Amino acid sequence: MSEQNPAVPQNGQRVFMHVLINTAVANITTSYLWFALTFWVYLETENVMATGIIGGAFMLLIAIFSMLFGSFVDQHRKKSVFVLSAVITAVMFTLAGAVYLLLPTQRILDIGSWEFWLFCLVILAGAIVEQMRGIALSTTVTLLIPVEKHANANGLVGTVQGLAFLVTSVFSGLSIGLLGMGWTLAIAIGLVVVTMVHLLGIGIPEEQPEPEAGQDEKKTSSLRLGFTTVLAIPGLLALIIFSMFNNFIGGVYMALMDPYGLTVMSVEAWGIVLGFASTGFLIGGAVVAKFGLGKNPIRTLLVLVACMGFLGAVFTLREWVWLYVVGIWLYMCLIPACEAAEQTVIQKVVPFRRQGRVFGFAQMLEAAASPITAFLVAPLAQYLIIPFMKTDEGAASFGWLLGSGDARGIALIFLAAGLIMVAASLLAMGTGQYRKLSAIFAHPEDAALESS
Repeated sequence: MSEQNPAVPQNGQRVFMHVLINTAVANITTSYLWFALTFWVYLETENVMATGIIGGAFMLLIAIFSMLFGSFVDQHRKKSVFVLSAVITAVMFTLAGAVYLLLPTQRILDIGSWEFWLFCLVILAGAIVEQMRGIALSTTVTLLIPVEKHANANGLVGTVQGLAFLVTSVFSGLSIGLLGMGWTLAIAIGLVVVTMVHLLGIGIPEEQPEPEAGQDEKKTSSLRLGFTTVLAIPGLLALIIFSMFNNFIGGVYMALMDPYGLTVMSVEAWGIVLGFASTGFLIGGAVVAKFGLGKNPIRTLLVLVACMGFLGAVFTLREWVWLYVVGIWLYMCLIPACEAAEQTVIQKVVPFRRQGRVFGFAQMLEAAASPITAFLVAPLAQYLIIPFMKTDEGAASFGWLLGSGDARGIALIFLAAGLIMVAASLLAMGTGQYRKLSAIFAHPEDAALESS
């Protein structure tokens, strides 16, 4: 395992906690502004396509830049990555504030205007660069935490992410409802500056990464190196492809979950509901941090994704707020374990010097899936399914299953997406790739030899 991972420093746990807390504040900042932007645009335009385009553009840009981010993480000290990300995010959010102050609000809210795209893309740029910290954080688990504690550390990451989601979902709704977009931008800028200052006092023990023997880092394609590393480990590509397919379904929720919530309740109530539901992140992450993921995280992942599909299919069968809230809460309880499972597998079977590229490669494929679905589903929902479900014909066809209400079109889409997710998970459990990767995880030295 010495070739797989660097020696863990004695103060690794303490340093990791500092990095984790700092990253949590950064996540709070970007999520706070991101949620606020989505709420604000939908409330002002009442256009599902607008939220779908914003969400899809976010995931599309992550897909485009993930490999570049992964390569940068592998080639530089992790602290440099964190600081650069914070600086760029601060600049972008400050620029967004200037755009908001200088340009007419009506033009910013016109989805066909250049002002709308400028405002959204500047905020997106700041949020996208912050994603580079997520890749770096995953590699610091390998750098600072003993291998037998990786799953627990990844669960702790999920807990902190849940806390960030809890804070942002509540305060984004309240911020837009009570303060408006201008003060929301000011708060986000201030939080970014705080993380940047705190980073300067964190010392991450790591040598300057050196180019691999036989590899010219300036000429070798990051995409190619990440891809060949994944191919060298049997079953790893299948795991990433499964996660990518899962994100196809996730794009449905990304595009339509906020519109559904904002249809059945006020923006303030929706923010509070999201905050309550996101305590599931805390609980799910805490369970993983305490107990790990079992002997086979791959099997754990597939079982939990099937459960998520079932929840997604049933939590809008009736337009009951309590059913939606409970469903989201249970759904979020499972997300930290699913994310921790994939991260734990990669951290154990992929050499540390290439983990940034592999995490970037996985993020590229998985992020590319959601915008495709969002771009397809948003107009389909807006112009076909939602209007159809409001007609007598739609009510007669599906009313027995979905009941009545203003959001039955979105409920029909959620039902279909959830059932597809369940079927995909059950089919994946019977594949040879699942068995191969499970065997590799149990004996990672085989993967180390093949991919080194």
